[in-house]
Amino acid sequence: METLIVVVHVIAAIAIVGLVLLQQGKGADAGAAFGSGSSQTVFGASGSGNFLTKSTTVAAVIFFATSLVLAIYAKQYSIGAGAEDGAPLVNPELLREMEQQQSDIPQVSAPVDSSDIPAVPESEPQ
Repeated sequence: METLIVVVHVIAAIAIVGLVLLQQGKGADAGAAFGSGSSQTVFGASGSGNFLTKSTTVAAVIFFATSLVLAIYAKQYSIGAGAEDGAPLVNPELLREMEQQQSDIPQVSAPVDSSDIPAVPESEPQ
């Protein structure tokens, strides 16, 4: 079911991009006054504006609906992973076991200086 929603989501996104690119801007109406508007008779006498606007609206509603449904699916998957009711994703008992195990790598500690300034070695007088 989720795969079908993702496919519809992608198709709606591509449809929105295509429909927006097909629409004319507000300045294109000035060209229709000089006779170039008669070439757009494919969509009827009213032109393509009304059809493309409604198609874009439908594609946008489908896109928003599928976005909402996919967000709900993502929320359910995150709850199923162990994050419900603010529970940590790491098992605290496993952390305690790891702290109790001793490592094979020897721990070497560096001498601790109280100053951040490195000491200058003393030189012998010449």
